[in-house]
Parts: sequence; structure tokens; C-alpha cells
Amino acid sequence: MIDIKFLRENPEAVKENIRKKFQDSKLPLVDEVIKLDLESRKTKQEADDLRAEKNVLSKQIGGLMKEGKKEEAEAMKARVAEANAKLVELEAMEAKLSEEVTKIMMIIPNIIDISVPIGKDDSCNVEVQKYGEPVVPDFEIPYHADIMATFNGIDLDAARKVAGNGFYYLMGDIARIHSAVISYARDFMIDRGFTYCVPPFMIRSEVVTGVMSFAEMDAMMYKIEGEDLYLIGTSEHSMIGKYIDTIIDEKTLPHALTSYSPCFRKEKGAHGIEERGVYRIHQFEKQEMIVVCKPEDSKMWFDKLWQNTVDLFRTLDIPVRTLECCSGDLADLKVKSIDVEAWSPRQKKYFEVGSCSNLGDAQARRLKIRVNGEDGKYFAHTLNNTVVAPPRMLIAFLENNLNADGSVNIPVALRPYMGGKEKIEVVK
Repeated sequence: MIDIKFLRENPEAVKENIRKKFQDSKLPLVDEVIKLDLESRKTKQEADDLRAEKNVLSKQIGGLMKEGKKEEAEAMKARVAEANAKLVELEAMEAKLSEEVTKIMMIIPNIIDISVPIGKDDSCNVEVQKYGEPVVPDFEIPYHADIMATFNGIDLDAARKVAGNGFYYLMGDIARIHSAVISYARDFMIDRGFTYCVPPFMIRSEVVTGVMSFAEMDAMMYKIEGEDLYLIGTSEHSMIGKYIDTIIDEKTLPHALTSYSPCFRKEKGAHGIEERGVYRIHQFEKQEMIVVCKPEDSKMWFDKLWQNTVDLFRTLDIPVRTLECCSGDLADLKVKSIDVEAWSPRQKKYFEVGSCSNLGDAQARRLKIRVNGEDGKYFAHTLNNTVVAPPRMLIAFLENNLNADGSVNIPVALRPYMGGKEKIEVVK
């Protein structure tokens, strides 16, 4: 959420930012919120003046009573009563206007970084760099669910009976690889100085609206009926929520955390064959990283975060590339975002396996995450990035480590988590 003071002083800059995000329908909101904000401040000032007047009158009543001027005192009391009634009206109006201002401010997109490429949708995203050589072997690579089936590693039919479409049973060595990757990613991030955390898997609505836009919430999250709780769609929401309404000592920054959690998503809409199986699902597990830092450090941390994901995938012999998200593909709270995409030898293209985002102070402003510094209090900057999210990454893992005989190599880094196995063999 943008600072209202910045919007007041720079309305044209805010409008230009909206245009860069191709959200012209939101342009009238800038003038509307300026008008409401002016009314809100006027109402607040009138209420403050009335409170001051009421305090003066109350003191005068005591003096008049001591002097025996009862009639004058009663007249003063009547004026205080009138002031109280008016104050009730003003406070109600002030609350209403403040709520309307906040509601609109939650919709106006955050100011994007000047380095973000301008484009309408993800087709305008820009490749930054490739890591590792993408290879297409001289043998056919089956669909990922078929690869898993050769190891008796997946049961979609049973999952469909139990929970419906978009769920899965992972079995045997495939399930073991899934867990091994999560454990390896956890230790990988701990070795890079991050504190390990297992967060709540449900969050309250005030946290939901603090970390994401209303549109994202509706498209992603499952609500617990009859309770003010939502299943998390991604663990950074719960992790950033940890800091809600807190004042952090500047000397303790940065806070760098890595978290494990299951994630739950609606995933609305129909998808092609490559997005069936375990590519686009309602439930998955994830290792995440978040950082809470000083504003001047967020750019440096942004580059560190996406590099962590690149480095992890390269240790698993998976070629990847980084892709910078254009303005129209950025969620409204984001200042800048880079996707990490893994190579798919089957599809002969890259596909998304992680996303790194710098939110600036947008989440901190919504959640009241403040820092107590030498020169006073200010809002922290928050960032997040996917370390790894199986089972989607299993697609890249299996395809890039598959042999012609159907066996799958286990990279050296993962062998300690697989009981020393160098490869898994097809079940006869």
C-alpha cells in the first residue's frame, strides 16, 4: 500500500504508475482518494477543535460552580452536551471516511521499481540469464506422471476418489525424493544463514489482507467455514504475518527466515495436459524464504534471494533461467519480481518453479511492521522467494535426471537424504 502522503504530493506519479501497469480503470481512484482524504483530515481537525473547546468549557464549569454562578454553569453544561453530540457525529464520519480511504488505497498498485520492464502481460517478461546447459536427450521423455508410474510412485485415481481432482498420492521412491528435496532445501538455506521455522498453516483475515490483494485472495485461498481463518496458499503469508503490529529493533535487522509448510490453492480454471498430473494442484509442500530488512538493504537481499534458488537447482543438475516480470505481470503489492524457471527436456522449454518478490514497505504498511531506528520509527521492507516447491519441481528433477533405461540419477547433493542411493530403478 502506497503512503497516502506520497499520493497527496505526487498524484501524477501514482497515475503514471497505474498506466505502466495497464490498469487505467483505476486512474479515477487517485482523485477520489485525494478528495476523501481531504474530507477525512478536515473532519478530524474539526473533531480535535471540538474536543479542545469541550475541555475548556469543562474547566470553566468548575470555576463557575465555585463562584455560585449556577445558571451560567448550567448553560456551559448544555454547550458541552451539544459538543458531545456533535463529536459523536464527527467521530463516526471520521471512521467512515478513514475506512473508505484505506479501502481505495488497498486497490491502488504499489510503485514499481524503475528497472521493471514495461509490458501488458507475462508474454512481455524478459529473460535475464541462463544457468546450465539445457539438454534434450536422444530418447523420448514420457509425461511426468508416466515417469512416476514406472516407479509405482503416484496414484491419481485413488486421490481423485478421496479428495477430487488436483490431489495425488506419492508413493515409494518418488515420495522419498519429494521429502528428500524438502529436507535438502531446508539444510541448504540454514547453511546460508537463514533461521528455520515451521509456521501456522492457517491465518486470520487481517493477515490475508495485509500480505496480498483482494483479487489474489479470491483466486487462491480456501476459507474455513464459520471461522476467521484461511488455509495458507504459500508460507510467506504466515511468515510475514509473524511480524504483524510489531516494532523491531533496527539493530536486530535483517531477519532472514526459511520455512516449511503445506500450501493450499484453489487453482481456478482449466489447464492443458502438461499442467495436469502434479503440475497445477490444490495441495503441495514448499520450502520458502523471507527477509525483513531496512529499506536501503532490500535491493541487495532481492538479488541474494533469487540466487539462492538458482544455486539450489544447479546442485540438483537442473538447468534454470531467471525471468524478470514486466509491469503488467506484477501483483499490485510488488515493487519488483523475478521468476526462476527450470528446463523441461520433454517440452523443450522452461517453466516456472519459483518466484522472488520485493514488496518494498507495502506489506509492512498494511500490517504495521515498524522498525525503531536511531532517527525514529519507519516501515520495514519485506521480501520473499521460493526455495523449492515439490512436487512441481519433481517434474524438472525427473526429466533432467532420467536415463534411457527409465532409471533416474540421484545428484550427489541429494544422496545423503536418499540413504546413499545413486539412482532409482524402474519397478518391474
